[in-house]
Parts: sequence; structure tokens; C-alpha cells
Amino acid sequence: MVTDSSLLRLTWTIVEETPNFELLSLTDTGLIKVLLQQIASKILLSGEDVCALYGYIGSKTTLIRDLAESRLTF
Repeated sequence: MVTDSSLLRLTWTIVEETPNFELLSLTDTGLIKVLLQQIASKILLSGEDVCALYGYIGSKTTLIRDLAESRLTF
């Protein structure tokens, strides 16, 4: 489980910055990989961080896509 609040904040900032079409068109695995790559390009992640984020993002893919869909209407 991800408990570092700055890492969670960065994760959701990256979700907001990622183009909607990308969030909606990728498979779950692809979505997780893209977000992890973007996070890793901003901060150094430990192996433990990567595993925790993989699980966290994987559990939030439906929410991430719902947010992306809602942004399409604005």
C-alpha cells in the first residue's frame, strides 16, 4: 500500500496531466506502465515503491478512466 502522501499527490497530478485519450485507450497493464514511467521520470522510485504503485494504480484504473471520461465533457 502506498502511504507516502507526496507520492500519492504526484500520482494523481500525473493522472490529471496525461491526455484523456491516452488514459482511455490503453489496457489496464498499459495504463499502469505509462503512469509508472511518467512518475519514474520525475522521481527516483525504489523497487518497493514500484510494487506498491503498481498495485495502487491497478486498483484505481476504473476511477482513472471515469475521471478521464468526465473531463471529455468539459
